[in-house]
Amino acid sequence: MNNKISVRKCDNYDLHEVYDLIADIYGATGGPDPDGKRVLVKPNILLDADPARCITTHPVVVEAMVRFLQTKGATVAVGDSPSIHLKNFSPEKSGIWAVCERTGAEWVDFRAETAEKKMNRASIKVAAAFDKADIVISMPKFKNHELVYFTGAIKNTLGFVPGFIKGKQHALYQNRNSFGEFLVDLNEAILPHYFFMDAIMGMEGPGPAQGMPKKVGLLIGSTNPLVLDMVASKIAGYEPIVIPTNKAAFFRKRWMSTEDDINYDGPPLDDLIVNGFTRVPISSNSNISLQFIMRRVKPLRKLERRPVFIHKNCTGCLKCVKICPVNAISANRLLVNHIDLTDSKCIRCFCCSEVCTDKAVEIRRKVIGV
Repeated sequence: MNNKISVRKCDNYDLHEVYDLIADIYGATGGPDPDGKRVLVKPNILLDADPARCITTHPVVVEAMVRFLQTKGATVAVGDSPSIHLKNFSPEKSGIWAVCERTGAEWVDFRAETAEKKMNRASIKVAAAFDKADIVISMPKFKNHELVYFTGAIKNTLGFVPGFIKGKQHALYQNRNSFGEFLVDLNEAILPHYFFMDAIMGMEGPGPAQGMPKKVGLLIGSTNPLVLDMVASKIAGYEPIVIPTNKAAFFRKRWMSTEDDINYDGPPLDDLIVNGFTRVPISSNSNISLQFIMRRVKPLRKLERRPVFIHKNCTGCLKCVKICPVNAISANRLLVNHIDLTDSKCIRCFCCSEVCTDKAVEIRRKVIGV
């Protein structure tokens, strides 16, 4: 790992242009030599969705990376685990399954085989495919995230945790700061060797699944996840240190000591900040005592941003019920396509919003009603 990061402008998902920029960025940042190696490429496939929605890493960027690695002598596999990972999952809507078919890259089911990994304060099961690869390349998407504000390289590693094991972590780490610490712990246990972000089109607003596409026009690469996330979150208009994963990693001083450590290669950074990028509101409830009171005094909890269910949009798929790590969500027994939230149980992890594909969950304040 080093502190180099390269940022290049790229306005369109043109395979040849993206390929050339990957070669440029990978070389400039000292990406590991893939010759003769088995390389696992891990895009962001939160949900298997149309690439135009900007929920997933775009298939053109994935294909360009796969072809680049193959021309360098690598044997390439591709894999990820979505929020709700059913048996025989294949990312067809996202176009990534077709990438595997065109390039001959193997698609790896992360649920098929797992391995136990020790973290800083616990242990966790991850896809065994991580250890079977000589090189692991993480390919995050430039997106907002309701819980940790901005999702990038550090957060993308959570996809190595298969199935509903991911959701259970929210029950163990019930606020954004403790969840940020957990994500850094996970990266210290299973750190990919290279990170390449698809920021040609990003997602603003209520990400990582309910937001709106936003032109960013960039590709970003680094061997250092914190360096990448610090730069990318600044481009989104955030103060990088308010992002929980950035804060947790930065104060451990393992991947960088000061912001001056960043070895930046690209256009002037201030010129790349996206105008009008709709950010997730930053919570002011950082005081632990205040958090304790807010969670136990019901009228005060109404002041928090929380899941609000839009019943007219609900299709009754029950993904939100399945993903909730604390069983705070249930289907109404009398009303069709009507979801009930037990607010006293809700831990504000916003997983329900992540998995809803029908815009039936909004994260906002709702003082009146449940």
